[in-house]
Amino acid sequence: MTLQQLRYIIEIVNSGSMSAASEKLFLTQPSLSMTVKELEQELGIEIFLRTNRGISLTNDGVEFLAYARQVVEQVDLLESRYHTKKPSRRIFSVSTQHYAFSVNAFVNLVKEYNHNEYEFTLRETKTHEIIEDVKEFRSEIGVLFLSSFNQKVIKKNLRESGLVFHPLFEAKAHVFISKNNPLAQNRQVTLKDLQEYPCLSFEQGQYNSAYYSEELLSNVCHPKNIMVSDRATLFNLLIGLNGYTISTGILSEDLNGKDIVSVPLNVEERMTVGYIVHKNIGLSKIALSYIEKLQHYIFQQLNEKMKKLW
Repeated sequence: MTLQQLRYIIEIVNSGSMSAASEKLFLTQPSLSMTVKELEQELGIEIFLRTNRGISLTNDGVEFLAYARQVVEQVDLLESRYHTKKPSRRIFSVSTQHYAFSVNAFVNLVKEYNHNEYEFTLRETKTHEIIEDVKEFRSEIGVLFLSSFNQKVIKKNLRESGLVFHPLFEAKAHVFISKNNPLAQNRQVTLKDLQEYPCLSFEQGQYNSAYYSEELLSNVCHPKNIMVSDRATLFNLLIGLNGYTISTGILSEDLNGKDIVSVPLNVEERMTVGYIVHKNIGLSKIALSYIEKLQHYIFQQLNEKMKKLW
């Protein structure tokens, strides 16, 4: 087993396929496949499960990848400390539901990362894809929410995928609406108040069930519904159609401007926002830094909301 082989395995996982990895590594696909097979034979394990739909990590592969990443990271640190060789490009990916605070934390991470080369990925995507991304190591961290309604289904999926949920904060239900919406000045709104306005939500593809929804109260019937695929479109429709969406109440004026406001929704339901990671597998320093920035930004925003209330 060589360090180069470990780097090959890591690149295959990061790229998502053997063909994409071979292009990045400047190798032919047959050559890369043979290298992987030789390593699997040497170790006596199967690292990748190969099907007509592509490749995925086996249980042994998940464990092997964790050790491989630790070894490669330590070697990179040694080389950067004791040789003139520049540190290798850092790679980090996070998958998240459509939260502005996830983006803010990512922005702060990139600004702080003082290196000439890096490869970071931020995926605002569907709930099921977040779980799959972390499960298959396409992302190191996933950000999503649990509620009394969806937690049984989501936690079962996480358990079966070898993932664990870490809470960040608990939020009361709020609606995001245009500052020009007639309800914008209310201290709080009810579901009855919202009936005449379109309810906006993020579509979830083939897993478009209420349990995978990004919005609280997805099991409640809303008379008018519009589904969108990205946050910019949703915010445009909030303004253009006086629509609303149900979320955490944490907005970012830096990213979203001042045209959208957050108003408390008078319901008992709560949402617990948190991040998911692989169970019993250590996170990289970059991932830990991202979580720290996520916690800091959320704490900062919650404090600002409390000040406004007082």
